[in-house]
Amino acid sequence: MASITIYHNPACGTSRNTLALIRNSGAEPEVIEYLKTPPTKVQLQQLLAAMGIGARALLREKGTPYAELGLADAKWSDDELLDFVVQHPILMNRPVVVTPLGTKLCRPSEAVLDILPDPQRAAFSKEDGEAVVNAQGQRV
Repeated sequence: MASITIYHNPACGTSRNTLALIRNSGAEPEVIEYLKTPPTKVQLQQLLAAMGIGARALLREKGTPYAELGLADAKWSDDELLDFVVQHPILMNRPVVVTPLGTKLCRPSEAVLDILPDPQRAAFSKEDGEAVVNAQGQRV
């Protein structure tokens, strides 16, 4: 069984759908509720490197102190932006999933299908009813 980790926020529908898709493949991931157990700056740097993205691409604006902190200003370096994420974990966009096939910010939730080592075992629809996987376990 492949090792999978999800940086999860149970209050987020996208994160809940992503976790459900992981489980629909038969895997039980390590679930890190990053608001309760925030990643360190080093862990964030490792995640960014694995995803091949900069810190700005990991930032969430909605429902966070993004605007209040002036994070839209291009003056902030990746290093400084990560300091803000460490201080305010809610700034981290979610969910981030780590599998043996890669690391990805899974927005939309079905993006996780690209990095899951095992196929879907059953049909799956998102919480809003949108079909993602058919009865044969294939993406629709």
